[in-house]
Amino acid sequence: MTADSPTATTAALTAWDRDGAQWVRRIGPLRAEVGAQGVGPASETATRSPAGIWPLTEAFGIGENNGTRLPYRRVTESDWWVSDVKSRYYNTHFRCAPGTCPFDESAGEDLGAAGPAYDHAVVIDYNRSPVVSGAGSAYFLHVGDGNPTAGCVTLPAGQLDAVMRWLDPARGPVIDIAVKNRMP
Repeated sequence: MTADSPTATTAALTAWDRDGAQWVRRIGPLRAEVGAQGVGPASETATRSPAGIWPLTEAFGIGENNGTRLPYRRVTESDWWVSDVKSRYYNTHFRCAPGTCPFDESAGEDLGAAGPAYDHAVVIDYNRSPVVSGAGSAYFLHVGDGNPTAGCVTLPAGQLDAVMRWLDPARGPVIDIAVKNRMP
């Protein structure tokens, strides 16, 4: 996925497969929305999409599995992504009923209460292993509304479903969040 500049709030997302010695485009390019501050260094206080190459290892959604082969979790209002920087559960999924969670719920994301944005989503494995408190949490590829995000990458629902169905965990899928003409 490539943004035109570090401050761009849109990017081109293209799905590629390796076929022998060459890369083959399978989907796209698609217009994606990224962080309101663009693409670059991420943190809990920035609204940037995290620049880098990140594994895509699991998916979730309010809706039933849309055909993705990634491990899929159907979420309810008892499913959270912890963004409490003081919690040992920071930047992980946690299941607890609202009002009973062992972290500051106001600094968490209730996945089941998020509405259409999380009808389907893929976890972007930024800051997951090891987890660094404050370095940023809850970065997903999810359903978008055409507006910049708090740091996630979004696509329209139908396009996201197509990408999710294409992802194959046996092939080690990643997302490369980059700025065009970046230096190596």
